[in-house]
Amino acid sequence: MKLVIIDYGAGNIKSIQFAFKRLGVEAVLSSDPDDIKNADKVIFPGVGEASSAMKMLKESSLDRIIPKLKQPVLGICLGMQLLCNHSEENATEGLGVFNVAVKRFSNQVKVPQMGWNTITNLKSDLFKSINDNAFMYSVHSYYAENCTEAIAVTNYEFDYASALQKDNFYGVQFHPEKSSLAGEQLLKNFLQL
Repeated sequence: MKLVIIDYGAGNIKSIQFAFKRLGVEAVLSSDPDDIKNADKVIFPGVGEASSAMKMLKESSLDRIIPKLKQPVLGICLGMQLLCNHSEENATEGLGVFNVAVKRFSNQVKVPQMGWNTITNLKSDLFKSINDNAFMYSVHSYYAENCTEAIAVTNYEFDYASALQKDNFYGVQFHPEKSSLAGEQLLKNFLQL
């Protein structure tokens, strides 16, 4: 299996690579469009700020390639947010795969949300053998609104979409590579999609 992690300068790529290595899969880091198009599975990571991440995607033309991918794609954290229509973070236009807006938590709660929180309303094979109310590790100030494409929900200030799915595209707001056994199971499930 050829698993490619999109390398566009915004990501905690090493921890994702190590997580897949523990599952016996060597993930290839690449920004080469042909590598990405020919992969069996694609990981779209992201840590950082939305507008500068989108700028990097545009400079490498990956903004045009990613939305057209046909194999299973998993966006993680900022990667998931960039797959949405729009982010309030510096008024950033996203890739428009998921028809949902990304907004900032209010100052009524500690921002960023950092640490363990539960995921509920699990609705996809991505969550096979993962219990409702499983704990996942998150670090984020922005969230995707709860919507019809939500396949998991988390409550922090209110319910938001902690995972999304549309066709072959999946997105998780939390970090499965840092989420112990439940996160490892999710990555295993992604490999089996």
